[in-house]
Amino acid sequence: MPPRVRMIFATMTGVLFLISALGLYRELSRRTDIWWTPMARLVPLSESTDRVVVYVRGTPLRTLIDARQLRVIDADSAGVVGTSDIGFRFNNADRVGVQRLPVVLGYAAATGALAMLFILVVAGRLAYRGEGSH
Repeated sequence: MPPRVRMIFATMTGVLFLISALGLYRELSRRTDIWWTPMARLVPLSESTDRVVVYVRGTPLRTLIDARQLRVIDADSAGVVGTSDIGFRFNNADRVGVQRLPVVLGYAAATGALAMLFILVVAGRLAYRGEGSH
């Protein structure tokens, strides 16, 4: 393979390698603490029973609230806790991680394949040898 063609192929595969490697790095270095439910979108107690059940001294929280046995005492007031006073935040990092898995695997495969191609081009192992007699 002529040196000029080898340089063009090496440059192309190097650039494509960097693009896929940067994508892989970006996906793997994301913060995992950003997947919590935002405070403005807290999940009410009635909608959270399929994901969490909270117990207070062995009694389900919902039972205590329905029986009006749970109170909050502040410095200047006291009041019974209602269902509207309770909200939950969930960490959705596991669900997001599963959704991101195909993207990460794609970037990893592209990075590995392009690294191998780059090595083959630079080492001259993809040289055209023609169809001579063997």
